[in-house]
Amino acid sequence: MKRTLSTKIDISAPPEVVWGVLTDLKSYEDWNPFIVSSRGDVKVGARLVNRMSPPGGKAMTFKSKVTAVDEGRVFEWLGRAVIPGLFDGRHRFELKKTNNGTQLTQSEEFSGLLVGPLKKSLDTKTRKGFELMNEALKERAELK
Repeated sequence: MKRTLSTKIDISAPPEVVWGVLTDLKSYEDWNPFIVSSRGDVKVGARLVNRMSPPGGKAMTFKSKVTAVDEGRVFEWLGRAVIPGLFDGRHRFELKKTNNGTQLTQSEEFSGLLVGPLKKSLDTKTRKGFELMNEALKERAELK
């Protein structure tokens, strides 16, 4: 089973500023209400350790592998719950230059056996986490 979540936000800051905030993983604990901590390098093949705290949900730590980095445009990782095919998530950030700054798209494609049972939580708690993160990223980037 598959499920995709996607959110967008317009940010009044240039892509390089948004990219700087997004890829400064060490500062997530200072501003990010959804991915409250992240360790690792923003380079393809690197391993990340992320702590996610969805609103109204249980916080969890997960490991992922960076699968795409296009400086100033795309940052993506693939996370798995225990074994491949059980609950996988391909999390992606895309930045697009606009006349007024940047449009950020945050999305994730979920697949695996647990997607069905977790659908309601993904559509509510996880989506809300995306939206909160987008707003916090916007606020931080626009202050720079």
